[in-house]
Amino acid sequence: MDLSGKLLIAMPGMGDPRFEKSVVFLCAHSSDGAMGLIVNKPTTDLSFDELLEQLGIERAPGAREIRVHFGGPVEHGRGFVLHSSDYMSADTTLRIDDRIGLTATVDVLERIARGEGPQDTLLALGYAGWGPGQLEGEIVENGWLTCEADPEIVFAADDGSKWGLALKTLGIDPLTLSAAAGRA
Repeated sequence: MDLSGKLLIAMPGMGDPRFEKSVVFLCAHSSDGAMGLIVNKPTTDLSFDELLEQLGIERAPGAREIRVHFGGPVEHGRGFVLHSSDYMSADTTLRIDDRIGLTATVDVLERIARGEGPQDTLLALGYAGWGPGQLEGEIVENGWLTCEADPEIVFAADDGSKWGLALKTLGIDPLTLSAAAGRA
């Protein structure tokens, strides 16, 4: 099972408050483990302008402001830009699928600050990581649901709606979910 390019939707009763009602875009998944970015948890302690200032990058007048997200509990100081496929750097972009890429180098931030770069972006600090078999175990234990990654959900402006929107792609009303797992 390869879940690269899919969404993980946290189930009620996840047990880890960092992932409560989170939606994770899986950037990579293999027998070696998995890596993803939480796409619906903006950070309140750092703005895009503050990040650019820390990196010594000047934002051009009129260049867009993008939200900085908590990407996950691993390596908080490392930044990742999840973006639409209209921006692909041959040397630095991981092409996840035909619609979405991941760039973890400063060049994409410089382009965005100049008013260029990808049309759709999500900037995340840190990431979520799983060792071999760990994610599969969490799915079996009712920790996560999986669904297709619709870019309209991944890059939606309203972070608070992403969890419910992802569940609706599966035909699930969030009010009907239970934290208890069953076995038939």
